[in-house]
Amino acid sequence: MSSVKAGLLAWAVLVLAGCTAGPAYRKPGVDMPVAWQLEAPWRTGTPNDLASKGPWWERFGDPQLNALEQKAMLGNQTLAAANARLAQARALVTASSASLFPQVSLGARAARQQISANRPLTNYNTPNFSTIQNDYAASLSVSYEVDLAGRVQGLVDGASASAEQSAADLENTRLVLASDLAVNYFSLRALDTELDVLARSIALQRRALVLATDRHDLGATSGLDMAQQQALLDTTLTQVDVLKRQRAQFEHAIATLTGTPAPQFSLAPQPTPMIPPAIPTGIPSDVLERRPDVASAERAMAAANAQIGVASAAFYPSVMLAPSVGVDSRLFQRLFDAPSVLWSLGVSATQVLFDGGRMRANVDFARAGYDVTVANYRRVVLTAMQEVEDGISGVAALDRAYSQAQRAVASAGRVLDIANDRYEGGVASYLDVITAQQSQLSSERQAAQLLGQRLLTSVFLVKALGGDWQGASGVARQ
Repeated sequence: MSSVKAGLLAWAVLVLAGCTAGPAYRKPGVDMPVAWQLEAPWRTGTPNDLASKGPWWERFGDPQLNALEQKAMLGNQTLAAANARLAQARALVTASSASLFPQVSLGARAARQQISANRPLTNYNTPNFSTIQNDYAASLSVSYEVDLAGRVQGLVDGASASAEQSAADLENTRLVLASDLAVNYFSLRALDTELDVLARSIALQRRALVLATDRHDLGATSGLDMAQQQALLDTTLTQVDVLKRQRAQFEHAIATLTGTPAPQFSLAPQPTPMIPPAIPTGIPSDVLERRPDVASAERAMAAANAQIGVASAAFYPSVMLAPSVGVDSRLFQRLFDAPSVLWSLGVSATQVLFDGGRMRANVDFARAGYDVTVANYRRVVLTAMQEVEDGISGVAALDRAYSQAQRAVASAGRVLDIANDRYEGGVASYLDVITAQQSQLSSERQAAQLLGQRLLTSVFLVKALGGDWQGASGVARQ
C-alpha cells in the first residue's frame, strides 16, 4: 500500500510540475498601414532586415563623420552605461536560471563548547550535567524547489526578456547616439557653408564699398551711397559673429558625444556641400522589425507577462526537497567512522491559506503592469509610423525647395550684375545695388540652410527606419 501511495504522490508532483500559473505570452496585434504615403520621386525599396543596422552614417560619404562616429562608439559615456546595464541584465538571467537546478552546500564545523548544567530538562528523572567537549562535523546538503506552478521558470523568462530588452535598448542607444552626432555634425557643416556664403558676400561688399568710396571721392556721388554700403557690410559682419557662436555650440556638443572634453576638441571649417544618400523606405511592417525601440517595447511586454505568472504561482504550494548527509563526532579521529554518520531526507510544503488579499492584489498589479507595457508598445509603433511619414514628406518637400532655392540664387546673381551695370552707367541709384546684394545674400544663405535641413531630415528618416539597410531593391530619390 505504501508503494501505491508513493506512486500517486510522484504522479501528482509530475502533473503539477507541468502546470504554469501565468498566461502564455502572445504579442498583441497593431493596425499597420499597407504602404506609406509616398510623394514623387519616392519609390518603395526592400530593406534586408536580417542585415546589420549600422554603420549607416557611411552612406553620406564623409570620412570625418565616419571617424567621429567610431570615436563616439568607443568613448560615449551614455553608451558605456547602456553596455553595463546589458551586462547586469545578462548576469540576472544567469542568477535566475540557477534556481532551476539543485543547490549543493558543503559545511564543516569544529568547536569546543561547554554545555550548561542548568539547561531545561528533557526528563525529570535524569539530571543535567555541565559538560565540556569537542564537536567536529561535516555535512553535504542539497536543496531544490519543485517548480509546481512555474514560479521559477517565470522568473527566468522575465529575466531573459529583460535582458533582450536591455540589448534592444543598447541598440537604440547606439542609433540615437549616431543620429545625434550626425545631426550636430551636419548642422555644423551647414553653418560652415553659410559662413562661406557670408565670406564671399563680405568680399563682394568690400569691393563695392571701395567703388562707392572712389566715386564719392571723385564727386560723382554723394556720401549716401558710401554710408549705405558701409551699413550693409557692418550688418553682414555681425551675422558672421552670430553664426560662429552657433557653430561653437555644435562643436562642443560633438565633443561631448565623442567623449572628449570640449576645450580639447575642434573641427576645421569645411564648406563643401554634401548630398544625402537615397534611402529605401520598405513597407510599414519593416519598422516593427528594424527599430530597436519597438523591439525593446515588445520585450518589456514579455517580461511583464512573465511577472503575472510569478505572482499567480503564489496561489500554489511551495515544495522544497532538502536531503543532507554528514558526519558528527566529539573525537576528530573518529569523525569518519560509521557510527558518526548522520543523514536526513525530507520534503517541506507550504500553502498560504489566508493573506488578506495580498496575493490577488499582486496578480492584479502584475496584470495592470502588463497592460501598461501593451499601451506603451502601441504608442511606440504609432510614433514610429509618424516619424517615418514626417521624414518621407520632409525630404520630398526639401528636395523641391532646394531646387527652387538654387534657381533663386542664379536669378539673384543676374539681378546683381544688372544693378551694378546700371549703377556704373549712371541710370540707377545705389539703392538698387544694395537691394540686389541683400537679395543675393539672402538667396544663397537660404540655399545653404535648405541643404543642411535636407541632410538633417535624411538622418531623421534613417533613424525612424531603424538604421542601415542592405541590398535595397529600389531607390528612394532620383
